[in-house]
This record gives sequence, structure tokens and C-alpha cells, in this order.
Amino acid sequence: MSNWHDQLPIVRGRYVPDARLAEQTWFRVGGAADVLFRPADEADLAHFLSNKPEQVPVTVIGAGSNLLVRDGGVSGVVIRLGRGFSDIRIDGDFVHVGAGCLDRTVSLTCRDAGVGNLEFLVGIPGTIGGAVRMNAGAYGQEIKDILVYADVLDSQGERHRLTPEALQMTYRHTSLEDGWIVTGAVLKGTAGQDPADIGKAIDAILQEREASQPTRGRTGGSTFKNPDHEKAWKLIDAAGCRGLKIGDAQVSEKHCNFLLNLDQATANDLESLGEEVKRRVYETSGVRLDWEIVKVGIK
Repeated sequence: MSNWHDQLPIVRGRYVPDARLAEQTWFRVGGAADVLFRPADEADLAHFLSNKPEQVPVTVIGAGSNLLVRDGGVSGVVIRLGRGFSDIRIDGDFVHVGAGCLDRTVSLTCRDAGVGNLEFLVGIPGTIGGAVRMNAGAYGQEIKDILVYADVLDSQGERHRLTPEALQMTYRHTSLEDGWIVTGAVLKGTAGQDPADIGKAIDAILQEREASQPTRGRTGGSTFKNPDHEKAWKLIDAAGCRGLKIGDAQVSEKHCNFLLNLDQATANDLESLGEEVKRRVYETSGVRLDWEIVKVGIK
């Protein structure tokens, strides 16, 4: 362990040295973090950011659903937002959520409270923090359509309240700087709806996901962003990549914009498979695919 470990500030949360990250991701692959930090709450996180050694790199992870941790692990401190960032409070049309809340949980909580227009969140794996950072979307809606503002800590621990306009939200993109961490958000729904009607819409989304995506496999969700006026899965299919394998990594036969860890795949297997898919798609269509899955760490 590097000597900077002894210089980390005293916190109310928990430091875990040499923490295995494979267990924190849906792919179940990857190396360890030098230190995993689970802050107690936003104030604890802000204290850490403002007092940590300047040279220590910081990486933030959520539910690990859209994340590939490389086999060499991650240098510095990996932050995972947990219970202190999982509150949900509903005030009329407005839903106050912590960044650690699962998107699915927000959708189901709003259903029970009769707040509509957030049903699509049940189709997005991961947390609100990650969804805001990448402007996640599904079934015709995106986070920017329902976001009132996000609370964000900058790399020095200062708090900012940013609107969708300030975040410059576009398809699977925001202008949020590296090192800035989403801690919470306010979403706008439509109160006074029938929970049964909301439930039917949610059930339809879940059934469609189950029918069309490998939801029970070790996957990371959509691998590549859709290019302009194209569907990534169609380009991948046309390039003959459906079912393609490298080691124990495979392009899903059910939905070929998903990669699977069949059992013993390494992160390198998965990344190499994704790069081979990109190569074949470019060779056959002239389109360059961009990764939607976030890759972190050392190869």
C-alpha cells in the first residue's frame, strides 16, 4: 500500500484497503481498488474530498451495472455511495432522491405513491447518480426529461446545484467534469395518478426487457451507444457478431449490444471482444461505435 493511505482524512464512513471490485460489478470481473471508501453521507464525502492528498486519484462507482473494471485494478480511492445516499422523498410532483438510489427502486416507490412519468426508470440498471452523469434513458425517455436539478460535489468538496441546461445533457452525455460527484437529484413526475395504471406500464417495460435482453446473465447493459440514425445492435448483427466469443466472453445471442461473462471471463476478454466488435462493425459499415460501458483501471 502506498504511503498516501496513511494521509487519508478521518471519516465517519469506512475505508477498505485492497478491496475486490469484481464483487461490486454486474460483470463480476476486475481487479482490486487500492482503497474502497463508503462515505456515511454527503457531508462525509465533502470532508474527504476537501482534505484528501491532492495526488490521490478518485474513481466513483454506483451499482456497477454499466462498468468494466480492468484486471489490473484501480489506483487510488474508489468511492461507492451507499445507504447515506439512498433516501427518497416525494413532495407532490417532485421526487427528491439520493444518488445511491437504484433507478428501479425510484420507479417502484413512485408507483406506490401514485406519481407517474417515471416508469421508464425501471428499465435502466444502476443508480440515479450514474443515470444523471450519463443522461441514461430507456423506452423513449431520458433523465434530462425529468431532471429538475442535480446536487453535485466538485473535486474540492464544494456543492453545486446544476440544472439540465447547466449539465448540457445530450444523448448519453453530460458536461460533468471528471472528479465531480452527483450526490442527489430532484426529479419531476406527475402526482395523483392511479398506482394500478402506473404498475401496468412498469410491468409492460419489465416484460419487454425480459423478452429482449439477457437480464439474467452477467452483463453490463448496453455496450455501445447508438450512432446517429442507427441502432448499434443492428450494426453488430449485420457484422456477424451475434454469439461471437473471446475466452468466456460472448456477444449475447438474445441482444447483440450486450456482452456476457459466461463464467470465467476476464475483463480483458470482455474489452477485447468489444474492440473486435467495433472493428468488424467499422469494416462492414464504416460506422465507428462508441463504448457506453465505462471502463476503469489498469489493464
